[in-house]
Amino acid sequence: MSWTTSAELKAQVQKLWDRGIILSSLIGGESVFPRRLTLKGPDSRELRDSFIEVRDWIMRLSGAAKQYRIVRRSVNPQTHGANELPAEIWIDTLDDALGLIGKRQEARQFATMVKLTRDEQPALLPWLAKRPLRALELAEEWPRILSIVAWRLKHPRPGIYQRQIDLPGVHSKFIEGHRGVLGELFDLVLPPEEIDATATGASGFCRRYGFQDKPLRVRFRILDPALALFSTESNQDITVTQATFARLELPVTRVFITENEINFLAFPDVPEAMVIFGAGYGFENLAAVEWLRDRVIHYWGDIDTHGFAILNQLRGIFPHVASLLMDRETLLEHQALWGVEPSPETGALTRLTAEESGLYDQLRRDDLGSHLRLEQERIGFEWLVGVLEALGRI
Repeated sequence: MSWTTSAELKAQVQKLWDRGIILSSLIGGESVFPRRLTLKGPDSRELRDSFIEVRDWIMRLSGAAKQYRIVRRSVNPQTHGANELPAEIWIDTLDDALGLIGKRQEARQFATMVKLTRDEQPALLPWLAKRPLRALELAEEWPRILSIVAWRLKHPRPGIYQRQIDLPGVHSKFIEGHRGVLGELFDLVLPPEEIDATATGASGFCRRYGFQDKPLRVRFRILDPALALFSTESNQDITVTQATFARLELPVTRVFITENEINFLAFPDVPEAMVIFGAGYGFENLAAVEWLRDRVIHYWGDIDTHGFAILNQLRGIFPHVASLLMDRETLLEHQALWGVEPSPETGALTRLTAEESGLYDQLRRDDLGSHLRLEQERIGFEWLVGVLEALGRI
């Protein structure tokens, strides 16, 4: 029989909890209780033909009715006489609901958070009302989170590293581990002029809220011995801050970017050229380097869907970038070294050339094989040298 069970009644109240409705009501929202629950009972035919089952159903509902109230109605089936049948189920109070789903302790914990927030940072109450379950997960850390919010409000555009914030129990790892929630809270309480709206995501947290950020770095090699920056015979493997790199304006005409460290270190000499060690998605360290816009740039990534997605992203910064060794001929030449791409990209990429787009489409459609990829480090070194010679630079 598909009649409502006590477990299903409990599940209805649990759903209110899971949606945050019960906890949000503790902040002063619309009252949730008393509340009538959905009840499906026997119809007249079932009452007539399945009387024993109906009686057992009534007993089970009544036996579990410690936190809900049963409203009954009289029925008078011809064969069994007058009977009292459950017609409505009500949860009368918040405490009854919490007892039914075993959440009294959590509710007390949340109520404590609400009081603390109302006393110290009342502007954050809307966040608690909107995200009560997320807030409850942070119950133990909440006093420290409030202290960080209070500190930031007293220090507009602080300009220091997170490590320098001097609060009990607060350290840089704590802030880094809670950047998501802190960002939501800062956005709620800080005036717009103290938020850098151009900085987004986890990597933009410090800049967005006025903290000193770790400097971006660029790692590169000069491929022309005549342009070496240091008078040594050692490998010119150099790492500098992004700000320093932006001011270097190196006297090269051609720039290669590769994602593989060994390829970066083994890249052969090329007149008037340099190679930059990339870092996958994200080119914040190169975006502000204006002198790169006047250089010929070649990007060498894996021949797979993500390799083309990274190329597509790089062209959003430097539209003139040309791909290197990311073509069908290179792919087919190294067929014995093909691998499998774990989670292929499937979206449209609008900045690829017609040839690149055609190969990308074949890869994402699995035309050449399932999740096929050719990692750049598998490409033969002599093949690289041959392509560079074809460019006329060796």
